[in-house]
Amino acid sequence: MFDTILIANRGEIACRVIKTAQSMGLRCVAVYSDADAKAAHVAMADRAVHLGGPRPADSYLRGDAIIEAALATGAQAIHPGYGFLSENPDFVDAVEAAGLVFIGPSAKAIRAMGLKDAAKALMEKAGVPIVPGYMGDNQDPAHLQAQADAIGYPVLIKAVAGGGGKGMRLVEHARDFADALTSAQGEASTAFGNSAVLIEKYIEQPRHIEVQVFGDGTKAVHLFERDCSLQRRHQKVIEEAPAPGMTDEMRAAMGQAAVRAAEAIGYKGAGTVEFIVDGSQGLRPDGFWFMEMNTRLQVEHPVTEAITGVDLVEWQLRVAAGESLPCAQEDLTISGHAFEARLYAEDVPAGFLPATGTLSRLAFPEGARIDSGVREGDTISPWYDPMIAKVITHGPTRAVALARLGAALTGTQVAGSVTNLEFLGALTRHTGFRAGEIDTGLIARDIDALTATEPVTSLQVASAALAAFDPGDEALAGFTLWAPLTQALEVVQGDDRYAVRISRAGAGWQVALGDETLQAERRAGAWWINGARAPEAVRTGRDSVSVFGARTLHFTIPDPLSVAEVAGAGAGVVLAPMPGLVKAVFVSAGDMVEKGARLAILEAMKMEHTLSAGRDGTVAEILAQAGDQVEAGAALIALEDE
Repeated sequence: MFDTILIANRGEIACRVIKTAQSMGLRCVAVYSDADAKAAHVAMADRAVHLGGPRPADSYLRGDAIIEAALATGAQAIHPGYGFLSENPDFVDAVEAAGLVFIGPSAKAIRAMGLKDAAKALMEKAGVPIVPGYMGDNQDPAHLQAQADAIGYPVLIKAVAGGGGKGMRLVEHARDFADALTSAQGEASTAFGNSAVLIEKYIEQPRHIEVQVFGDGTKAVHLFERDCSLQRRHQKVIEEAPAPGMTDEMRAAMGQAAVRAAEAIGYKGAGTVEFIVDGSQGLRPDGFWFMEMNTRLQVEHPVTEAITGVDLVEWQLRVAAGESLPCAQEDLTISGHAFEARLYAEDVPAGFLPATGTLSRLAFPEGARIDSGVREGDTISPWYDPMIAKVITHGPTRAVALARLGAALTGTQVAGSVTNLEFLGALTRHTGFRAGEIDTGLIARDIDALTATEPVTSLQVASAALAAFDPGDEALAGFTLWAPLTQALEVVQGDDRYAVRISRAGAGWQVALGDETLQAERRAGAWWINGARAPEAVRTGRDSVSVFGARTLHFTIPDPLSVAEVAGAGAGVVLAPMPGLVKAVFVSAGDMVEKGARLAILEAMKMEHTLSAGRDGTVAEILAQAGDQVEAGAALIALEDE
């Protein structure tokens, strides 16, 4: 066994590998870019080596610098994680040429599966079922059109060097083929430097089911299947194992096909054979076909670990060090059910656009496995994948595991960036998904329902106000002369402003929202409102509060005591308290304003901050407009001199 390994990756997967390697007594070397100097994987490692700038091309894709770091630190092996250089056969060759061990398959095996058309031809020869299609070298548009016509519509055009949905087009009618082909080839050329495509029969109710395999270079075993059908834009969202509706007969057929695929290329290490499955008539042994093989550890490997009790990273290290397969096929069994949800910093209503921000709050509940590469206070960088964490749950049945996933997501607290947390929770409550009735089109079909939001409730507003006020368990509980002490404040959520009055009422508190009065009390450090436990609310900044639960809401708190500070000297100029985007300006030159009047909204760190007048006066000049990006301290609105 090695005594030192280098992890040629970052974030969640680097932390995951380090955790197992250190538990085995191995010394771990991390590598990092300028953007990751204080990252979690760097803090976990025994030693860390700087690679370069934040761009992957300047850091995590610099194979020569990574090999040099391994040699300089005494590492005997390199674990690639996933992404970056993990499936680059030239990097494998270079690692081995330097006298180091690559913890993964051979360069020959990676090359064999690197191009979809060649891989499918190889798999067909090995007796693995292949989707009807054309994988030939003739890329003449007329020839490709004829092949599509012969296969029968609908068909998929797919880039042979593709991945992540790039270079892929669905064609439902012959008349649309030529335009779709041109578009797919152009995208493939830009993304991969290779415009070649293949044509496949399109499965109309497809499920994406993959089989985890593990080989020692000669023999291989499978560790059963994972269902990854819950996808958006060909990207996985929630994965589970085993697949719902799977029969013993089909599991055996898929497992044997996956093992044949691995042994056909002398596979060593962890890999995944992905199949497209026809779910229109239930799962059956003649209804699955090879799509591709991922020659690395998959993002969703924890669900396989949960149902088998196997640590796949430990297996990777042991086999790379020269050991044979840790167990035989008959020794592997399935125990219960597991789910994994991918928590991302992304704006779901805006089309799942990646987001950035500093995590002012990041907390997870007990009872779930959390694989993460960030901590509270860390920044989600624009340079890399915006994954925050993988939330994994296990249970004796699918229903129990799914209920635990829903509870874990409800108990997860994230502030400082927009996320897909609420969307993930909606998926766990989706009737079809709960029943195991899934296919790859589920999210697209039901996206409106999955992204619908409920109105803000009085309970949520009251929780935000109490967190902003923060009276504690004993505050203001003492003697008052004639009336209960009362605090008036305002909380803002989006475009809505809520005036709240909080007053002492016996042993508890009254929270008045307009004509509605709620009764609040503290029990064991938590708020209860009108007899029900209130959603947890946390102050996540000087002027911000986040309310957590099935839906996370971020409120801003205009603070009268900070108006003068924000407004600047003499309260005559309103300044931006931090870098941000001017979302709205509510006044014009010549307007009369009163002290505390709302003048503008600044969006910063994915939250909205209200800027108010520091005194009465007349607006002299508007110095910034809605849509302007401004720096901290920038003058936004000026009042006439007094």
